[in-house]
Amino acid sequence: MCCFVAALFVAVNGQTQTPCGPVPTVNQLRWQEMEMYAFIHYSMNTYTDEEWGYGNEKLELFNPSDLDCRQWARVCKQAGMKGIIFTAKHHCGFCMWPSKYTEYSVKNTPWKQGKGDVVRELADACREEGLKFAVYLSPWDRNHKDYGRSEYVTYFRNQLRELLTNYGDIFEVWFDGANGGDGWYGGANETRTIDRTTYYEWPETYRMIHELQPQCLIWNDGGDRGDLRWVGTEAGNVGETNWSLLNNVGEVTWTMLHYGLEDGDSWVPGETNTSIRPGWFYHSTEDEHVKSLSKLMDTYYKSVGRNSCLLLNFPIMPNGRIHPNDSLRGVAFYKMIQDVFATDLAQKAKKKTQGLETIITFNEPTAFNRFLAEEDIRYGQRVKKFALEAEVDGRWIALKDELVKEGDGLTTIGHRRIICFPTIKATKLRFTILDAKCEPIIKRISIYLAPELTADIPDSGEKCSSNLHYFFSSPKQMMIDWEQEQTITSFHYLPPQNSKAGMVTHYTLWASSDWQQWTKLASGEFSNIVNNPIWQTIKFAPTKAKILRLDADRLADGDRMAFGDIEVIIE
Repeated sequence: MCCFVAALFVAVNGQTQTPCGPVPTVNQLRWQEMEMYAFIHYSMNTYTDEEWGYGNEKLELFNPSDLDCRQWARVCKQAGMKGIIFTAKHHCGFCMWPSKYTEYSVKNTPWKQGKGDVVRELADACREEGLKFAVYLSPWDRNHKDYGRSEYVTYFRNQLRELLTNYGDIFEVWFDGANGGDGWYGGANETRTIDRTTYYEWPETYRMIHELQPQCLIWNDGGDRGDLRWVGTEAGNVGETNWSLLNNVGEVTWTMLHYGLEDGDSWVPGETNTSIRPGWFYHSTEDEHVKSLSKLMDTYYKSVGRNSCLLLNFPIMPNGRIHPNDSLRGVAFYKMIQDVFATDLAQKAKKKTQGLETIITFNEPTAFNRFLAEEDIRYGQRVKKFALEAEVDGRWIALKDELVKEGDGLTTIGHRRIICFPTIKATKLRFTILDAKCEPIIKRISIYLAPELTADIPDSGEKCSSNLHYFFSSPKQMMIDWEQEQTITSFHYLPPQNSKAGMVTHYTLWASSDWQQWTKLASGEFSNIVNNPIWQTIKFAPTKAKILRLDADRLADGDRMAFGDIEVIIE
């Protein structure tokens, strides 16, 4: 490590630096500076109360009474978002713009007598509010008759061309990895499979994107490397070790997605995507389950504070607006970020750097609980491990990241690293780089005292059954019973949280009062449950019952159903 001694702040002092390994493009640097931007999920699913549409939803369903894209843009801006990515087309195939290549779009709905264009209205609203605009276009299309054939790829590119040429500058194009399965497919009602590594012919599509939108970044979970990567979860966190690197070719494992690859040959930073509610689309049952302020701050520290950008989803209600609970919580979230980072205590302290060690000395014992560091990533990501210590009463005390379950978590910095620890009152703080790939270039060190969180809005008191008696009558069948007949309105299933084994993806729910006569309450799929293992809700008409039977029609993995928790909602 002795060879690093003279270089800690070289780039900041204006001296020329040689890149260390892969470095970001100008577009990737611009993206990293955004730090937070919004997802907007809105489609036919909003009106069918589903997460994934099947592709046969009636066009008459889309007729919002008060659609206001300017309200969306204002809310997102007030929540600290620097841009918006919009679901122009989700898996159901319904297009939120009047695409000339399909009849399954807003042009054939009652809304504005078929003259409306949600993509246009949102693009204009973003620019009025000074926000960047981007689009999500689902590669999978459960409506289109040619999905799975080469003709569909041409259709897909034609739609993408419309979006990239008619709506101004696009900062990102978002393609997810849900590809193939059952669908309506123009009335075929069948399951279709594709080879996700070859079917879409991504290199040609990428060339078209770069030609039409030179400053646009590509997010792709479909097997081909884009400019940005998924972090392996939709829970709102990236690894405490987070390299902005991957290999350009070869298999990508979950570990690589979540932690990056220290010796990767390409700059592919992680984008952390999550929703402000349990689901991605609006469901009225989640109105009182908007993520708490403490959870959102935890997400911020585990995304932006771990060398990532945060993509936070705001779903749209059936009336065409963001729910007040979501907007209020989003604004409170940004206010808390501003409060936490309002005063940099290091600015008025003495800073001395010698070799790989920087000591910050306060004028008097000072309370703090947040540490922030940034590398100048123009020259690559370099720091592998560092240490933090505080001097209290003449004794150095090691500080650890309280958000990391094991170890101290003081690995990698990148664009920004935030370390959270219990409030300590100290006279000095010592930051020491313990290991690096080559000369570290630290451009910022800051210290803060985060205020206590204000009380969150409490959840509403839904009456849930407690102490449920359940047993498995077979490896794929669960029986739930209680002492007396009651009127039930919904069933909630929480999948296993640490494994796909036993996770129910497709189900049938039955009810009975005598163990003899069974009434089918509902059947279907828990859409996206593998990537987003949150509470799933099965709703049905109020039904008197004493027993429920849950059949696991299909599992994500394994041959025995499992769960993290279950609830029965009583009228």
